[in-house]
Amino acid sequence: MSLPDFKLERFFARWEFAAPHLLCTSDVEGYALPDLLALADEETRALWEGLRLGYTEAAGHPLLRAEIAALYPGVSPDEVLVFAGAEEAIYVFMRAVLGSGDRAVVTWPGYQSLHEVARGTGAEVDLLPLDEENGWALDLDRVRAALRPETRLLVLNFPHNPTGALPSRDTWSGVLELAAEAGVTVFSDEVYRFLEHDPAGRLPPAVETYERGVSLGVMSKSFALAGLRIGWLVSHDRELLARLASYKDYTSICSSAPSEILALVALRAREQVLERSLRIVRENLALLHPFFARWEEVLHWVPPRAGSTAFPHFVPPVDVDALSRELVEREGVLILPGTLLDYPGSHFRIGYGRTGLPAALEGFERYLARRFGR
Repeated sequence: MSLPDFKLERFFARWEFAAPHLLCTSDVEGYALPDLLALADEETRALWEGLRLGYTEAAGHPLLRAEIAALYPGVSPDEVLVFAGAEEAIYVFMRAVLGSGDRAVVTWPGYQSLHEVARGTGAEVDLLPLDEENGWALDLDRVRAALRPETRLLVLNFPHNPTGALPSRDTWSGVLELAAEAGVTVFSDEVYRFLEHDPAGRLPPAVETYERGVSLGVMSKSFALAGLRIGWLVSHDRELLARLASYKDYTSICSSAPSEILALVALRAREQVLERSLRIVRENLALLHPFFARWEEVLHWVPPRAGSTAFPHFVPPVDVDALSRELVEREGVLILPGTLLDYPGSHFRIGYGRTGLPAALEGFERYLARRFGR
């Protein structure tokens, strides 16, 4: 299996720990370990203090799987499979499900592994563009046209990275109905679920609403614990889960024992954890709205509805790669050019889940004032 360089990850390998101000990250400000442990209940505190650093259960700690299952109505713990982050889950799923002669339809722009790992299996990939002019909307007519007889998999990502888009419930139901008519599996990347800016807009997970739906989750985004490297897939298809577990034996085998207990702590305290994440996101959005209003002649954005990323673009013609290099070199502020997501034009991703956003915005604004004469 041959895969191209993961452009986004190579970019972060160069800059993530070198740039002073990260304005492009996709996660929420990570917890300090003492702050997370302060949320532990009596049982999880005892598990942490008595932890032995041996191998863990390949499918995931039973208590962890039970807490993950509780996030999904109608799901039992044995319908949960834990992975070393969402990235491993994506890789194993695509490798186990797709092959030469298959087709996959994938929402776009998007996280590179969602389409490139599918291509790497020998499958053909049809990118399903979201409509920026209509608020990065998902067009059901485009979905219908993309689902061919040889399509085996529909890959959806909502809340969406990088745009922050979130379809209506009617659109979500409509796309799942189209998937059912075509008889395809839906792989639903839901890693930003629970970061809806208006909780009333939260969509039901695919595993709850579609019998062939597979839901992807992770501790990295909404739960602000990227360093744990704990992700999961949830499915009612036991045969599929068995295939995934067999393939996982050749990758991580099992997860980190400390990470599993810390993830269990956070999931049991999820109300406090998610409240913290939403507070950070909302405080930062309160700064971003007037920022984009001040620079509306230079920058255009579609205000995100969920998650911790947005995907604006420059109105004047610019070389977004050169501009981003100049920005980080002069102001220490890192944005992510849309070209790293193979998206044309002058788009770039910003992330607003970190507490350092005010300082990053100040540096960005200084740069814009010099560059565009204000």
